[in-house]
Amino acid sequence: MELDLSQGKRTFARRAPATRRERWSWYAYDFGNSAYAAVVLLAVYSAYFKQQVVGGAEGSRLWGLSIGIAMLIVAVISPVLGALADFSATKKRILFVFTSISVTFTALLFFVQKGDILIGMLFFILAEIGYRGAQVFYNALLPDIAEPEKMGEVSGNGWAIGSFGGIVCLAIVLALILTIPGAFTIRMAFIITAVFYAASTLPVFLNVRERTQPQKLPAGESYISVSLKKLWRTFLDARKYREFIKFLVAYLVYNNGIIMMLDFAAIIGAVMYGMNQQQLIIFMMIVQVTSVIGAFIFGMLTSRFGSRFSLGLSLVLMMLTVSGLFFVDSLAAFNVIGAMAGFALTGVQSVSRTVVGQVCPVEKAGEFYGLFSVAGQISSFTGPAIYGFLATALALRLYEPRGFTPHLAEAAGLQTALLAVIGFLLVGLIFLFSVRNWRRHEA
Repeated sequence: MELDLSQGKRTFARRAPATRRERWSWYAYDFGNSAYAAVVLLAVYSAYFKQQVVGGAEGSRLWGLSIGIAMLIVAVISPVLGALADFSATKKRILFVFTSISVTFTALLFFVQKGDILIGMLFFILAEIGYRGAQVFYNALLPDIAEPEKMGEVSGNGWAIGSFGGIVCLAIVLALILTIPGAFTIRMAFIITAVFYAASTLPVFLNVRERTQPQKLPAGESYISVSLKKLWRTFLDARKYREFIKFLVAYLVYNNGIIMMLDFAAIIGAVMYGMNQQQLIIFMMIVQVTSVIGAFIFGMLTSRFGSRFSLGLSLVLMMLTVSGLFFVDSLAAFNVIGAMAGFALTGVQSVSRTVVGQVCPVEKAGEFYGLFSVAGQISSFTGPAIYGFLATALALRLYEPRGFTPHLAEAAGLQTALLAVIGFLLVGLIFLFSVRNWRRHEA
């Protein structure tokens, strides 16, 4: 059966219920890629790049720029790849390609040393492109392994198990750093993370079945051209999915605040609270533990009270948590703030992913998750870039001229820039109130 571009119909295999093995294989992928997020994005490489590879306030700016470049590239390619995966039933294949890219360049971070700014940025950007690109197709497998009424629970379970994977990998890295301190050991953490990541992703490729069947290409078309036409049709039909578009706008806004906190948490801890590498890892382990709890609890809240209530609650909690950073000045209090943030931000991310699966037509899952990814990548580009620029500009132009030492000026700049985080979360929450219909759209 050929694809009817005007109606968006497609061929499905007879729907077979997802097995427990398939779901646990899907969870295992999250277990592995969360190790990358915990070690590279959050606890180790971000601080290592900022303090040892670059140094000073410029490290914060270049870190935000590196993330922004990676996110911009993924934002451009992900919707086309999402449509391609839907039409050709190759979500797993493309997931494998992006996962391999991320694993390879995560391992290559081992070779980044002091002063290697260019390759430090390049290897990270490529690892991040692989990580973010893979998430499009990993998320798009959710409708293959869960019925609509189970998506909230399955998504929450995946996020919780993924957070636990980050804890395990951080514990391995921490044990190594405590046993053999030094920069070489920190660099070895990236090799360990790459191996952990790769091993955990194997089950999804071996066990999960895609429920859609590939279709014969129309005459004169290629996968790319058909994907572009399907994507264009999705945009043209946006009036049919008004509530989804409203949700995407809200997500685009509030996700800026979430990404700012995720990507700069280690830098904030190191600069504002003087945390060393071991303390940063312990801090991120605390965040991961509360993320596990948050994922389970928000999964249950979503099943019982719905996505709107759960998502709104998690955003309010996140705003309160970030506001607390203006009133705490001790390391112990910062750890408490981190625990609260882990609980809240996991709810935001997990429930947001669930909403897409709940409202999208089944046959357009890849396209809708592609659009969801575009919104995420845009905010992942703008968020860190804005925060890094604000923090650096405030430090250099406001605080240093007032007699602050470079370190105190940098800390003050990072703290003041937190107002942008709160602003994005608040505006996103306001936009979220405009979404009325949270039920699945029928094609």
